[in-house]
Amino acid sequence: MYVAVKGGERAIDNAHDWLAQERRGDPAVPELSVAQIREQMKLAVNRVMAEGSLYDPDLAALAIKQAQGDLIEAVFLIRAYRTTLPRFAASRPVETADMVVDRRISATFKDLPGGQVLGPTFDYTHRLLDFTLMAEAEGCDTGPEQGTPEPAIPVPHVTQFLNRDGLIEEAPHSDDPPPDLTREPLELPADRALRLQAITRGDEGFILSMAYSTQRGYGRTHAFVGELRIGKVAVTVDIPELGFAVEIGEINLTECETVNQFKGSRTEPPQFTRGYGLVFGQSERKSIAMSLVDRALRWNELGEDFTGSPAQDEEFVLSHCDNIQATGFLEHIKLPHYVDFQAELELVRRLRSEAQSQQEAAE
Repeated sequence: MYVAVKGGERAIDNAHDWLAQERRGDPAVPELSVAQIREQMKLAVNRVMAEGSLYDPDLAALAIKQAQGDLIEAVFLIRAYRTTLPRFAASRPVETADMVVDRRISATFKDLPGGQVLGPTFDYTHRLLDFTLMAEAEGCDTGPEQGTPEPAIPVPHVTQFLNRDGLIEEAPHSDDPPPDLTREPLELPADRALRLQAITRGDEGFILSMAYSTQRGYGRTHAFVGELRIGKVAVTVDIPELGFAVEIGEINLTECETVNQFKGSRTEPPQFTRGYGLVFGQSERKSIAMSLVDRALRWNELGEDFTGSPAQDEEFVLSHCDNIQATGFLEHIKLPHYVDFQAELELVRRLRSEAQSQQEAAE
């Protein structure tokens, strides 16, 4: 038994060495630095930060490099590291109305205070390969010189215009601190704050699939993007010794509010309702999908009918959206199951033998 264990250790060490060689690739090609990943693969970095529940572009870039670009593996690395960090304080809720926007669009109003800000997006590009990107870095232009940025002016949320006429539900507010999904296990039924935490940490592909299903008739939540905004917000923390809050930094966020029809109920008049998404970094697809799923999950509190949509099933969505849990359960089947399989093998052999005996007896 000892020899088998030692042999397994040797095999694992060799696998680690081989993995390191594969990660590095051809030594003749310059090694990809963490700074390059952070600056030139920002959307991948943003996804790892969002699903890893840790805002740190450098660590997310390091995780992507270590994981050879496998973003789920990178999320796993970030979450594992996150568990080792002490928590010194809890920040105040960020004020997204004060966001310094890089991008801000609305599908409901053409002209609005602050204007439409297209910002950096693939929305208006042609999906054609740009072979100039294959040019050597030394010969590439660094781009236009950046001028002095204009002073940032906070812009109000679009839904405020609908609020004036009472055409949209008021945003729910509670002074109770929300539960912390990173420290407490998920319990069902979950309130909206907990659901939003689970969805924002959930796998982008899964949330996208659920949101897509609502648009195709499963959930009846076809929505308008009231506003999608991307930009920087300040993070502030209350300092008890000082008696006031102190700004400790800025983070980039993507926020989406969708506007959905609502026919009304016995207690509520017909009006528009909201779906909400908030994600680290620039992550438009995830934030829009998140807002659609959030709205679909609110069917019960709004007195709507359950249509059988998977996106309306809280237990289904929240229990299966986490890609780390899904990966662990999926990939555990490649680990040794020798004893289990031998039991199954013996059972099948016995059943086959009994069936053959019965057939021979019948003949």
